[in-house]
Amino acid sequence: MAHISVERAHGLGKEAAREKADKLAEKLAAQYGLEPQWSGDTLNLKRSGVKGAVYVGDTSIRVDVELGLLMSAMSGTIKSEIERALDKALV
Repeated sequence: MAHISVERAHGLGKEAAREKADKLAEKLAAQYGLEPQWSGDTLNLKRSGVKGAVYVGDTSIRVDVELGLLMSAMSGTIKSEIERALDKALV
């Protein structure tokens, strides 16, 4: 199993950051078939072989993803895509 963790600072405020996290989750859901579900300020994402969460804080957003055995081979590509999508979402 592979673990991916990406964190970015933001100055958006928590509500605006939650909206950005929602947009990011929509993109990841479309690309990877993830099912997003909010629990407080945490957006949980899951599908077969992938489990993750987007943690929205006052000054940062962190994305943590656990990849199953089959998806682990793509961990570098997936991490790059998460970094790119998160950077784009926080602009």
